Order: sequence, then structure tokens, then C-alpha cells
Amino acid sequence: MGKGKYDNTLNLPQTGFPMRANLPSREPEILKFWDEIRLYEKVQENTQGKPDFILHDGPPYANGHIHVGHTLNKVLKDIIVKYKSMTGYNAPYVPGWDTHGLPIEQQAIKALGLDRHKTDVLEFRRHCKEYAWKYVNIQREEFRRLGVRGDWENPYLTLEPRFEAVQIRVFGEMAKKGYIYKGLKPVYWCADCETALAEAEIEYQDKVSPSIYVKFPVKDAKGLFVSPNTYVVIWTTTPWTLPANTGIAVHPDYDYVVVRVGAERYVVAKGLLEEVAAEVGWDGYEILQTLKGKELENTVCSHPFMNRDSLVICGEHVTLDQGTGCVHTAPGHGEEDFVVGKEYGLPVISPLDDRGVFTEEAGIFAGQFCHDANKSIIAHLKDIGMLVKTGEVTHQYPHCWRCKQPIVYRATEQWFASIDGFRQAALEAIDTVRWIPAWGRDRIYNMVRDRGDWCISRQRSWGVPIPIFYCASCGQAVIDDETIGHVADLFAENGSDIWFASEAKDLLPRGYTCENCGSQEFYKEKDIMDVWFDSGSSHKAVLETRPDLRWPADMYLEGSDQHRGWFNSSLSTSVAVTGRAPYRIVLTHGFVVDEQGRKMSKSLGNVVDPLNIIEKMGADILRLWVSSADYRGDVAASENIMNQAAEAYRKIRNTCRFILGNLYDFQPEQDRVKYEDLPELERWVLLKLHKLIQRVTRAYEDFEFHVVYHSVHNFCTVDLSAVYFDIIKDRLYTSAPDSQGRRAAQTVLYEVIQALVRILTPVLAFTTEEIWQYLRGKGDPVSVQLTEWPLVDERYLDPVLEERWDKILKAREVVTKALEVARQEKRIGHSLGAAVSIYADEEWRELLESIESIGSIFIVSQVGLYKADDRPAGSVELEDVQGLWVAVEPASGQKCERCWVITPEVGTDPEHPTLCPRCLAVVKRS
Repeated sequence: MGKGKYDNTLNLPQTGFPMRANLPSREPEILKFWDEIRLYEKVQENTQGKPDFILHDGPPYANGHIHVGHTLNKVLKDIIVKYKSMTGYNAPYVPGWDTHGLPIEQQAIKALGLDRHKTDVLEFRRHCKEYAWKYVNIQREEFRRLGVRGDWENPYLTLEPRFEAVQIRVFGEMAKKGYIYKGLKPVYWCADCETALAEAEIEYQDKVSPSIYVKFPVKDAKGLFVSPNTYVVIWTTTPWTLPANTGIAVHPDYDYVVVRVGAERYVVAKGLLEEVAAEVGWDGYEILQTLKGKELENTVCSHPFMNRDSLVICGEHVTLDQGTGCVHTAPGHGEEDFVVGKEYGLPVISPLDDRGVFTEEAGIFAGQFCHDANKSIIAHLKDIGMLVKTGEVTHQYPHCWRCKQPIVYRATEQWFASIDGFRQAALEAIDTVRWIPAWGRDRIYNMVRDRGDWCISRQRSWGVPIPIFYCASCGQAVIDDETIGHVADLFAENGSDIWFASEAKDLLPRGYTCENCGSQEFYKEKDIMDVWFDSGSSHKAVLETRPDLRWPADMYLEGSDQHRGWFNSSLSTSVAVTGRAPYRIVLTHGFVVDEQGRKMSKSLGNVVDPLNIIEKMGADILRLWVSSADYRGDVAASENIMNQAAEAYRKIRNTCRFILGNLYDFQPEQDRVKYEDLPELERWVLLKLHKLIQRVTRAYEDFEFHVVYHSVHNFCTVDLSAVYFDIIKDRLYTSAPDSQGRRAAQTVLYEVIQALVRILTPVLAFTTEEIWQYLRGKGDPVSVQLTEWPLVDERYLDPVLEERWDKILKAREVVTKALEVARQEKRIGHSLGAAVSIYADEEWRELLESIESIGSIFIVSQVGLYKADDRPAGSVELEDVQGLWVAVEPASGQKCERCWVITPEVGTDPEHPTLCPRCLAVVKRS
């Protein structure tokens, strides 16, 4: 076995594999080695011309140190890329970062103490860019420390001019096809962030809200019933939306009743009457009239406290799940309200400013923050006698996923991408993709099927501007091939800062005029694009612009939240522009939780910091943890789980250390024993090895890395350590160095380590490199990552041999049990102190008599084989091994001080009275 010339680079000891891993100090040395040999470039040169496998990196936000979720994601990607490059694919990995949007703004504001309203926009953007670059560089080093191989010198960033230019062209293509429009609609609005949000930026959390029943006086019942002292009763958990009420929705097919309670009459759904009566205390009510919802249509009510009418309308969205069956409708504060209100021409009122504060349009509540105004509105309703009942309810309410504050629905003019324009094509594209796990298909299919139009405008500064101009004379929005192409070229050369630094006339083609009125005076859009449009354009901006990549990607791999995020936005932009999905395979992993299944939280004290784990244990422990988890569900992480991974690592490493320690004098070119000359035991190990290669390769192909982990771990601890190593130690340590038996064992050990080091390379990146530098001979690749994947040798897959050795090892289990009993009874110490008598039926005797050196298989000094009928009382048997019994007694003779075998033949040579004949022959030969 040759020594690698890079031993000194890696600072490796000259003999033997290290007893202790000491990963935290050794791994940086290996990283340095990879840098010095320019490993990424070498791998790409090595795989040039081979079939492509393009895993497109979903860009993390550059706004903090990496966390354990990043670790799970990046290591999974790295395992796949390394496996693919070793199995005959050109698998470049170009990492990326999402560098625009609110997360960066918020962190820059917090870190630098900025007031974005008082800071010049270009100055503010400069601070955001610097902050983003800071964490790109920090995260880059942290990802590299995990052993992730990639083009770290040339990543993609969404703030790069060339990226922004392609994004502008994607927007332009969608606009050209009629998918982009501006409209007044209720959108998710974060008052804390002061911007519109998309569905992907919303998360639902429990919220305690007021629960109130409110009376709306009937003004004109259209002759259906007597209207004085008659009220339609609504129920709401958002009293702050009442100033915007312009209607009350009922279901056209439900039954509604007019009930008398004292001197007043109330209209509610018949199906909810008993529940409402019990809740609000209507004792002794009397039903005066029953009507279909359709009959109530166009009944006019008075708003309880605003000087306007509230029209009764019909809507299929009304249910009998809760409330009164009469639904408060504020088209300015709800999507369903807006849609049904549009059918009836209801006014769209949204009396809030960007900060969620009521404007003068809200009357006496002007100046109050909307959620704070709930108490004032309830108190006012009570004062004017329009409050029926008040209480509280805990329910799921939408929150901004960045600032974690509850959002509002607010009707404002925004730019939208019309999902309806390409919804069917997107649904069809979903079925051209392989989804892993398979349930991912249904999840994204349902999301695309049910989602509303995509609100793509944001009222912030740090992002890519929406490239639209407005005619100063007629107000027409201007977006066409000429303007898009010109702006894209400007962005490619100067970056998007030029939009904020220049006047509209300097951003438009020279001499550009409004096609509607001929004016040459324009002003520019102030909003920026949703950051999901940024990252959602990456398939065009990255895959199509880099010569080492291609479109579409073979794989996207992210967390399960990206079905509504990056997977979704990428699908939307791709289908809208190309008619196809941007990916062939989408693999989804779960979230990282603690051992109790709880989300990681500083307040719970259950956060696992990968940087701390690396410092204490090494990155390979984290990588092994990732491989051990079934990522299709949530993945548990804790100090205890990391310790378990470290223990599994220790066993795998010790297996490799044992092998390397016994190959110090093995030269494969001259010492290898041919397969046909190997003992049965060695052929059995090769059989097990190649079944392992077969199983592990299939698991890598199916992206089931936990199968890889368990298969390798079991092979190392059971097949090798507990069986093979136990048996061959005697042969390795006591036989003549160049004996056939020892060389046979070394031949197999060499084959095993050559396969193991490759099988483990995608997972244990650092440890396998260290092993390889001991193994590497003249002409071998400089790094293990440049080697090829081991192939299954069909010659070794001998089912007859496998069945035979399964039985032999069953017999060994019975012997081991008998030895354990004898040891507990203090009749023997070490197993070599035992003489074993085996009592077996004819089938077992035939098998056991055919085994050479049967004592070495059982690791005892003497073995006798007898008929089953002669077994003495107390012989040991195992329930699942029929026809075999074992008795144990102390071996007779003297102990050989060299091999520890007890035999009467020790002492027959006067020159070496403490040696057995076998050891004597070896000593005399040397």
C-alpha cells in the first residue's frame, strides 16, 4: 500500500491511522488541503463531458449565522452532488444567496440604528448591500466548514447586476403575455413592515381576539317583514374592520328566521339560532317568520355607527360553522368580501394608512392603531346600544413571517401576477415532475389550484424596482419590449441602484414618447418586487447564464415550507415564461425539531447550534447525523442525538482504523490473493461487502440516506467487528507475515476499505479524505472525491455460500451463548480457555465437519463434534437453532504465550517451551 505524497500537507502521522479522531482540529487542515489542490475545479475537470446532473441551490437569506436547518439542507445537497460526481455525472454545485427584501432591511436597521424614512434611499440601499455581503461571506465560510463542496468563489447573488437584469426580462415577458396588472384589491398588509405581503410570507399562529355580536338596524326590508326595531345580527372577531363595513352576506339557500326577544326582532340563520340564543342570552325567543336567504337579498340596513347603508347580499361563502349566518362584509378588508362585494357594487373602503392607523375616513376612531381600536369600537357599540354580546376567542390568525406581528387585510393598489393566466399550465407542469416524498405533488398542486393572484409589489427600498413608467400627462402605465430591454441593459451594467439615482427620462430610451398621448414626460414606479420574484427568477438568471449549468434543473431540494415559497414562485415564473417547470425532481425535507418534536426556540433552550457542534465534535458528526435521519418528516436534533451520532462515528472510524492498521505491510500489486484461492470466510466477507455496495447504491439513487447510514453502520459493527475481525485477529497477529492466510485476510481488508472509503465519501467528507491519504498509492487520484464509485462484482454474490455461512454463524451464536454461561459460572475466563463439545444432528454435523480450523471460527482452543443423542444434561441450546447443543469445559493443556491457544502440545520444543507448534513454526521461520 503506497503512501500519498500529500501526507505532509495534511499533517498526517507516518504510520497507522490515528487512534482518536480529533475532528475539530484535523478538519481545517483538510479544508486547507482541498483549497490548495483546488478540489472543486479538479472534480469539474474530471467530470467534463459526462452527463449533467444540475442541483440548483435555493438561496438562503444572507442575514445571520447558519443554523441547524441550514446544516440539514446543505449537507443533503452535498451528499447528492458528491455521489453523482462519483457515479459518472458532471454535477456542478453553484451556491446562491437571497440578498434583497425585508430580512436584510430589518437587520441593517437594527444593526446600524437607521431610520429608513430619514435616510437617503441610495445611502440606505448601500447599508443594506454591505450588510448582505457581510453575511454572504460569513455564511460562505460556515457552509465550507461543513465540508460542502461548491463553486464558493463564484456564487450567485440576487443583488448582482446580471441577475437583476434577467429578473427584469422575466417580469417583462410576463407583462408582455398579459399576466401583470395593477389593481385595487385587499392584500395581506404588515403594518410593522409597512408593506404588502404575498401568501408565501404569511404564517398562522394562535391569537386571542375579541368575539362580538353586533346589531345592524333594518332600514328597508322591501316589504318582507316589519322593519322597526328589527336588526340583522352579525358576529366578528375583527371589530376594527367595522368602520369599513358596506354589506352583510347571507347564503341564498339557507333558512333565516325573524325572532322576537322582548321589544326587538333579530334576523339570524335558523341553523344557528339555538347556539346564538344560548350564547347571547335570548331566553324565551319567539320565531315570527322564516325566509330563504335569497329573499333577504337587497334588504337595506343602517351601519351601526357610520353614516352609510349596509346592503344584504348573497354569497356562497357563508357557512353555518359559527357566528349567525349573517356575515359582516368589508370589501376593503377581505378577499371574499371584495369578490362578492364587487358583484353588488359595494363601496371598497379601507380607512387605514401604511402603519395600520385609522385615517379621517374612520370618523371618531381616526388616529388609532387598528388592533388597538378594537376596545374603542366595542365600547362605542355598547354606548349606542348596538352591542349584543362580547367575549374572546382563540383562533389561527395570519402573521407576518418576518416580524411575527399580526397582519391586516387592506385594499390598496398593487401590482399582481395573474395566476389564472397560467394556472392550468402550472398544474399540468406539476405532473411532469418527480416529487420526493410523493405527497409533495398533492401539496403544491392544491396550493397552485387554490391560490389567488400573486401580489408582487412591495413598499420598500431594498430590492429590484418594478420597471414601470407612467405618463405624466395621461397617467398610462408604460411597459413594453423597448423599455424593458433598455432598463435590463442599464441594470446589467450599473445594477438596480441606477433606478433610484436617475430620473425617468434618463432610464427610458432616448426620445421615447407615450403612445397614447405623445408626451415625453414620465415618472417611475416607486415599489420594488416581492423577493420571491427575485429567487423565483433564479432558474433563468443562473441556470441559463452560466456555461457550467443548464436549464431546467435536475433537482430542487429545500424544506417543506417551500411548496408555497421558492418551489411555487419558480414554477410560476417558469411556466409563465416558458410553459414548463424549471425542475425535474423536487426533494423536500422536514424541519429540525428537538427530541420532543418541538420547534427550536431560544426561550425553550433547545436550540442546537451547528457551529458549537463543529467546535466540540467536528463537522463529520453533523454530516453523519444528517445521513441518519429520515428527512421526509421533521428531523430531531439535540445534544443527546449528536452524542449518539458521535458514538456511531467512533465505531465506523474504529473499523477503518483496524483495517488500516493491518495493511501496513500489504502491497496489493504483489500480495493480493486471487478470489478462487481465498478461504470461505474471506469469500463470505466479500459477499457481504458487495451486497452492501448493492444496497447502498440503491439507497443513494433513491435519496434514502438513512438506509446508507444504517447499512454501513451494521456492516461495520456486526459483519466486520463482531464476526470477521474477531475471527481473523489470531491469523493477522500470529501467522507469518507473508503467509497465505494472513495475505488472504489483508486482501479482503484492502477490498473492504477501498469500497468503504468511497461509499462514505458523500457523508463523511473529512474522515474519508484522511483515510484516502493513507491508502493512496502511485497513480491514484489526489483526493478521494476524484475516485469512482465501487461496482458490484457479480462473482461474489454467491447465494449458496451465503446460506452456508448464515448457518455457520447460527452455530456460532449457540457456542457464544454457551461460553457466556460458562463464564458467568466462573468455569472459564477468556473464550480461548475453553474446550467446546458440540452435539448435533446429522445435518449440522455434516456442515460443521466441513469447516477448516473450526476453533478459529468460535475462538476457542479445542472443539469436539458429537452426535445429538450423546448430549449431557445442561447442554446449552437456542430456541431458534434446532438440532444443536453445546457444552463447555476448561481446555486441557498449556497456554501458548504467543497466540493464547491452550493445547497439550505446548512445551514439546525444549528451545521454546512456552509456544505451541503453530507459533513455533512461525518463530523459527523468522
